[in-house]
Amino acid sequence: MMNDFLPVCREDMEKRGWDQPDFVYVIGDAYVDHPSFGPAIISRVLESRGYRVGIISQPDWKTEDSIKILGCPRLAFLVSGGNMDSMVNHYSVSRRRRERDAYTPGGVMGKRPDYAVTVYCRLIRKCFGQVPIIVGGIEASLRRLAHYDYWSDRVKPSILIDSGADLVSYGMGEHSIVEIAEALDSGIRVGDITYVAGTAYKTGSLDMVYDAESLPDYALVRRDRRAYAQSFAVQYRNTDPFRGKRLTESYGREGYVVQNPPALPLTQTEMDDIYDLPYMRTYHPMYEGMGGIPAISEVKFSLTSSRGCFGGCSFCALTFHQGRIVQTRSHESILREAVLLTEDPEFKGYIHDVGGPTANFRGPSCQKQLKYGTCPDRQCLFPEPCPGLTVSHRDYLSLLRKLRAVPGVKKVFIRSGIRFDYVMADKDPTFLKELCLYHVSGQLKVAPEHISPAVLKRMGKPDSRVYLAFAERFRKVNEQIGKKQYLVPYLMSSHPGCTMKDAVMLAEYLRDIRHTPEQVQDFYPTPSTLSTCMYYTGLDPRTMEPVYVPKNPHEKAMQRALIQYRMPRSRELVLEALKAAGRTDLIGSGPRCLVRGKQDREPAKHEDRKGKTRKKTIRNIHGKKKS
Repeated sequence: MMNDFLPVCREDMEKRGWDQPDFVYVIGDAYVDHPSFGPAIISRVLESRGYRVGIISQPDWKTEDSIKILGCPRLAFLVSGGNMDSMVNHYSVSRRRRERDAYTPGGVMGKRPDYAVTVYCRLIRKCFGQVPIIVGGIEASLRRLAHYDYWSDRVKPSILIDSGADLVSYGMGEHSIVEIAEALDSGIRVGDITYVAGTAYKTGSLDMVYDAESLPDYALVRRDRRAYAQSFAVQYRNTDPFRGKRLTESYGREGYVVQNPPALPLTQTEMDDIYDLPYMRTYHPMYEGMGGIPAISEVKFSLTSSRGCFGGCSFCALTFHQGRIVQTRSHESILREAVLLTEDPEFKGYIHDVGGPTANFRGPSCQKQLKYGTCPDRQCLFPEPCPGLTVSHRDYLSLLRKLRAVPGVKKVFIRSGIRFDYVMADKDPTFLKELCLYHVSGQLKVAPEHISPAVLKRMGKPDSRVYLAFAERFRKVNEQIGKKQYLVPYLMSSHPGCTMKDAVMLAEYLRDIRHTPEQVQDFYPTPSTLSTCMYYTGLDPRTMEPVYVPKNPHEKAMQRALIQYRMPRSRELVLEALKAAGRTDLIGSGPRCLVRGKQDREPAKHEDRKGKTRKKTIRNIHGKKKS
């Protein structure tokens, strides 16, 4: 095994003495060999098992030659859209084209197509016929069954139907990709690889499919929103690797898509082995003259300590992708990587993050999960922490203390976010104190998302009183240690369930804490989240209750403006929103008002000479004060 980047051209293959790769990996991102990038992990895992993997990064999909540069692989093409869904990468929530792509050299936009996985697969089929194609990564994983597609505003079929690929390796993929590789290498036809956990495949008949639950046909969910919500509810209940059932979805003459149960979570030893592989830990040198890859700056000096999340936020796709069972690396593995960081010439002594989807989750929410899986009928933290929840920060604290002691490390930050409700459930105050003492630099970002009980219920987030109690505890801890540090709350507008009155409630809260968010996230309906299902169907798939959904662009603009009501550009929209919500009591010059009315800002046209003189005098006084 050479300690170098994997081949990206024929010349690289010749240096290694290859006449043909076993796998050609086509990816929508630039080639970055760092364990924060999914294709880097999958390619290195395959390499560690003795397979030859070549990389085709961001091929020109308009040219057949771009997909032929490494020739036909011996076993299969692998295809990934990259670290982000290509549509999220390209478009904002308002469907406007983004100006920058952090996963492309120099941040240049337009180096990958819309629906990249589908486009790449069709190009491969055109050039190489029936060569096996396995798709993976976030784009394929979340589109493995029929799904609502926000950008086309319709229910699209499984990506297997659209793309012509043979298999989806969904979720994180290490277990399934090795099993697929071994099957292909042993001579098994790709059409007969129907047994691998963590995969979905196409079939013309269900005669050999056992113990499966049938989803509504694609023809039905495409036209009936209630049927779509019912289908999504079944999928949501079967995302657990221990109790998840096999699911089937009919496509009429095109056959069926079968989703096998998810792959088992990685053991700690497996996690350690994966992160100990010989990554180059940066982007390929061919990009140096193009300005490098902007995305590397966020992760180059960060450490992944865990995967999975039992937080269960409705708007997050982690349940469908990484799963609810938290998997962790050992302290020894993370410390070895920390030492590697200190040896990098660009390292300045600052570790930017130690975490995962949720930084302060360092193990399964309860030990039962490793035998029986997650509970099908309840969440670990919502609406309140489960009585069986294991609440402890001791392991995470121990890890952070060891990292602070590594020679060459000046500061260890936590930026991937903490669950404040999990902190509040911990009776031991040590973690919050050490967090404030050593791991925060002036501001701590947390995600209450909203303040309205009705909205938080749809989001799967804790009651606002939990956040308010955390904010008070955070204030007191910083007061005790003599630091001036502040919470920066992430907030979301226009989430399903959020009426104009709910948006006004959030604005009043921001008024009371005297905070104006610089950034506000409008709810973004991405594939395979509970919130996206609510957005499309107007139903909560967990209960089938009707849900109010703000979809009108102008209404969404008003909700966003309310969160930033202090900004001058928001004034007219805020006035309109307050009138629509029947809250004109918040218009005026009183201490509880959000915005001044017209009569409070401009002198009347009939104002007498005395009034004009008074106005001029006030300006003069202000002028003197400034001078």
